[in-house]
Amino acid sequence: MTDTIESPKTPEQSRFAKFWDSDFAWSFRHSPVAIVASAVVVLLVLAAIFAPLIAPHNPFDPATLNLMNGFTPPGTPNAFTQESFLLGTDDQGRDVFSTILYGMRISLFVGASAVLLAMIIGVILGLVAAYFGGWVETLIMRIADVQLTFPAILVAMLIFGIAKGVTPPEYRNEMAIYVLIIAIALSDWVQFARVVRGAALVEKNKEYVQAARLIGRGSIPIMFRHILPNVLSPVLVIATISLALAIIAEATLSFLGVGAPPTQPSLGTLIRIGQGFLFSGEWWILFFPSCTLLALALSVNLLGDWLRDALNPKLR
Repeated sequence: MTDTIESPKTPEQSRFAKFWDSDFAWSFRHSPVAIVASAVVVLLVLAAIFAPLIAPHNPFDPATLNLMNGFTPPGTPNAFTQESFLLGTDDQGRDVFSTILYGMRISLFVGASAVLLAMIIGVILGLVAAYFGGWVETLIMRIADVQLTFPAILVAMLIFGIAKGVTPPEYRNEMAIYVLIIAIALSDWVQFARVVRGAALVEKNKEYVQAARLIGRGSIPIMFRHILPNVLSPVLVIATISLALAIIAEATLSFLGVGAPPTQPSLGTLIRIGQGFLFSGEWWILFFPSCTLLALALSVNLLGDWLRDALNPKLR
């Protein structure tokens, strides 16, 4: 009887097997909520990325619009053109399904960019406050405390209004998306700074940091090459949850008319447009963008909650 000899695993297979057997992967496989939320997020993100290939029409190209298709109910042929649309059309004859796909691109871009910028600002300020201490820490943390006394949406509206006021009128529509990103980021950096500061205060007194100082490493290499990798777990959790909040903040600002311009409407802008026709019977113009925003924000939030528990060593 001959023994079977297994072929040696490649480094890639070994890394994948190690990851598959880790507590993180086990937690994901045994969490139906995380699996469903991940599937929804991936589906919506891919739909937004490939919107030009999936969408039946380009809703922002005036040459493709037909005003005769306006207010066509979902799945019902238009009385004049006999064209049918999956989710209906709005007042300008734009396909609601196509506008949702293109609107998600703006919402996801603004939300992800704002969270990335807020994370960079918060992580840097949190590390600086914890490492140097003294008046530097006091100044940064007092600014953070003052900002926390105001609702984030009001801070974002204030920053957006000031930035839009100083922007030349001819560039306001072009710069509106970037101003919106900066406004949301500057209203959201505080939680990153506070969490990183708290974790870095613990890490900077450990032996590996003391050893790095003894061999002559500078402050910046110690902060970013030694301390930062050990405080990233809570940062990733906050970033995931903040993504859902940033998407909602963008939708709120756009709904209030101070967010994305009409030429680049996001989900919030679509909801604002649909709200004006809710009581006249065209319910689908509001309903479907609202459901998309709800599914996107809820899925990202649930994924963040699972990630928080999966990375918590006390729950392993």
